[in-house]
Order: sequence, then structure tokens, then C-alpha cells
Amino acid sequence: MADIHISVDKGRCIMSGNCTFVAADVFDQDDDGFVELLTSSVAAENAENVRDAARRCPGAAIVVD
Repeated sequence: MADIHISVDKGRCIMSGNCTFVAADVFDQDDDGFVELLTSSVAAENAENVRDAARRCPGAAIVVD
């Protein structure tokens, strides 16, 4: 399996923090509460947590390729 690539759109982020609870090794929040991407690529074996974070994002700010 290939690595997956992640991007975020801070303009869509509503600062719920769901992503940080599901995949804290990939997502964080800045001082204002907006999503911060800690890495743009994740090994395939860890992809499910990232996909789960994207599904739980109420602002649809996370894109997984």
C-alpha cells in the first residue's frame, strides 16, 4: 500500500478539534484553534485514523488523497 497525502483548508476549519482527538500525531490546532497539519504524508497502515478524522471534520477542511 502507498502512503496517503493530506492537505487542510484553514478557511473551512471551524475549530472543533475533532481531528486532534482522532489523529493527534497528524493534526494540531494553532493558538487561534485552527487546524495545523504536522505532516502531509502518512504511511498506509496509519491511514484509517486520518480518514476517520476527515470524516469527523464538520467543516470538511481535511482532504485525503
